[in-house]
This record gives sequence, structure tokens and C-alpha cells, in this order.
Amino acid sequence: MTALVVAGRELRGAFSLPIAYVVVAAFLVLSGSYLFVLHPFFVVGRATLRPLFEFAPFLFTLFAPAITMRGLAEERRAGTLELLLTWPVSDGALVLGKFLGAWGLLALAVGLTLPAALSVAALGDLDWGPVWGGYVGLLLLGGAYLALGLLASALTANQIVAFIFGFLACFVGFSVGRLAEVAPDGLGAILHGLSFERRFSRVARGVLDSRDLVFFGTVIWLSLAVTAERLRARRWR
Repeated sequence: MTALVVAGRELRGAFSLPIAYVVVAAFLVLSGSYLFVLHPFFVVGRATLRPLFEFAPFLFTLFAPAITMRGLAEERRAGTLELLLTWPVSDGALVLGKFLGAWGLLALAVGLTLPAALSVAALGDLDWGPVWGGYVGLLLLGGAYLALGLLASALTANQIVAFIFGFLACFVGFSVGRLAEVAPDGLGAILHGLSFERRFSRVARGVLDSRDLVFFGTVIWLSLAVTAERLRARRWR
């Protein structure tokens, strides 16, 4: 319950500043522009949201760190992190709460793309199976990116540095599968296994493989665990 209290505090704090509105609006504008303008949607003449799910993983490498860069970096800069550490809440619950607050904001942004899906469905026979799979995949992928971004935010008191670290971590996860194409066979197999984009694409096709769920869950858990350990070390300085 304590983690949910922290999550609520994070969401309220996000919407008390322009950053939440800017991030959500920018995500909707860019994803909608790619789906209906940059991609030849009306030329193809087929009802599909595949372009959105192909572009969103890259967008998330920018927007996930933008959401999390304030999470702990700003608390450190403003001196409020020490106050938070005096709360009757464990480091793990504090980190989990911040993660859930960020995840809630990202889920809101993803959910606001549903009108685009309904518009596409009105124009043709949309297969909703891959659409729901794509949304589940976006939440899993976004959760992994947010956890990495929150870890980056715990490493510095500067929001810009936290954003850069978070972006680099997310971009590595996004691009590692592409490096597998040019890597030697043995290394390529390992890189394929670590590819965020490859695992997301399977979920987006409606294939809910337990290995992909475990992969994203493990990335989230490890990132949050290291973040909590970072806070624990700071508590005992």
C-alpha cells in the first residue's frame, strides 16, 4: 500500500508541472503523425496499427527517460530525497512507487492512442488480436525502459544527465537486436536473446510467450533492485 501512496504522489506531482502534458502530447502527435502521415497509410489501403507498434519502441527510448529523469535526480538536487528517506517506507517500496507512478503516466499516453485504433477500425476490417497484443507489448517494453530510466535517475542529481544516461540505456536495449544481424553467430544469438525490440515484436503479433514476459519482468526487477540498493547505500552514508 505504501508503494501505491508514493505512486499517487508521483502522478499528482507530474501533472502539477508541464512535463507530463508535454510528454503525453508529444507522444500522441509523433505517433499519430507517423501512423497517418509519414507512413503511407491511405496509399496502402489496409486497416492496421502495425506502423504505430513499429515506431513506438523507438519513441519510448526518448519518452521513458523524459518521464523518469526527475524521479530521483530532482529529489537529490532539491534536497528532498533525504526527507523521503526518513519516511516509514522501505527503499524498495519507495522505488516501486516511483516506478508505478511513471508507468501510470506512460500507460495513460498509450491508452490515449485508442481513438486512433478506433479510427482505423472505422476505415476497414481491423484485426484486434495483434492490436491488443501490441498494447500489452508497449506496456511491458515501456515498463522495462522506465525501470532503466529510474536507475539512471538514481545515479545523478542532474536531470539532463539522468535523461542522457536513461536514453543511452534504453537505446542499447532497442538496438542490440540490430547489432545481432552483423555479429558472429555465437554472439549474435546472445544479442538476439537480449533484444528488447525482438521480444516486443513477438508480443505485438499476439504471441504471449512466457520467456518474453519473464525477460521484461527480469529487466524491471533487476533495474529496480539496483536502484533500491543505490538508495540504501545513500541512506547509510
